[in-house]
Amino acid sequence: MKLPVKPLVVGAVLCLAATASTWADEIRITYKSAKSASSYYQMGVQIAQAMKIGSNGEVIVTVEESQGSVQNVMEVKARGADYVFTSPPVLVKLAQEGKAMFADKGDGKFDDIRALFPIPSLTMQFVISKEAAVLKFSQLEGKKLLLGKGSFGAREGAKYIKLFGLEGKVTIVDSELSNAVSALKNGQIDGFVTAGSWPAPNVVEAAASTSVNLISMDGEEVKKTKRTRMVIPAGTYTGQEDDVVTTSLPVIVYTTTQMDDDTAYLLTKTFWAQRNELIQAAAWWKGVDDQLMVNITGKLHPGAIKFYKEAGIPIAKNQQ
Repeated sequence: MKLPVKPLVVGAVLCLAATASTWADEIRITYKSAKSASSYYQMGVQIAQAMKIGSNGEVIVTVEESQGSVQNVMEVKARGADYVFTSPPVLVKLAQEGKAMFADKGDGKFDDIRALFPIPSLTMQFVISKEAAVLKFSQLEGKKLLLGKGSFGAREGAKYIKLFGLEGKVTIVDSELSNAVSALKNGQIDGFVTAGSWPAPNVVEAAASTSVNLISMDGEEVKKTKRTRMVIPAGTYTGQEDDVVTTSLPVIVYTTTQMDDDTAYLLTKTFWAQRNELIQAAAWWKGVDDQLMVNITGKLHPGAIKFYKEAGIPIAKNQQ
């Protein structure tokens, strides 16, 4: 007996056609983030989920681990229209100018980088035990401070100690940042420095388990750092009664002009539409609003510009 080959073939063809149609309806995006253990990788996962829900499954985002923002920018050379990545604006500017770590590594594709939307900034947080009675930098003299090793926060913290005339006057404890909370609770240090989105998990833990202050900067101190001013609102941490003024390194989600305008529009619109849901997923999204748009120092993607104009969100001339 011969098998009914033709119906089976027809059925298979129809099944493949249906699958191909489903694939065609999806917009697949690669989101280059950070190290898998970092909060910024978690943000990428949250954005991926928000995009899928907010677009009714139209946008599928795959989050890729990265060794850092320099790698993210460098990969623009080899990536296509589906590439989205995170970076501080200053690195994009350096890449486009062929300076610093991008010297002799220039590429015309760097000029095609365009911004979509901001995500939580890397925010400097100087966390001090209340027993140390430190409320400003000048009172850090004679104190023991843990900076951690190799991170942006460690480098930036060391820079501030030097900038504010505390070099040699503060004891820097040689230990990993992961040991900071326990060391603070045990009285082995007077404080620690961390950089990340707020509320930062290690600061939440420290504030919940022992009484702490966060050092607030004055206008001149912020100006000396040449970083972006950031305010951590009162009540962010247990026992924090006042706003804390500090500095930050903005972080932006970018793509390139290879991405079509409709896709860039949809990604940007969906992100902002899902902001409240993102806040429910993690408190660090509370720090993201349209006020962060001023931190985008380069050009926005035309698709993103279309959304911001429709939404009535002000954008500068140099961003267009």
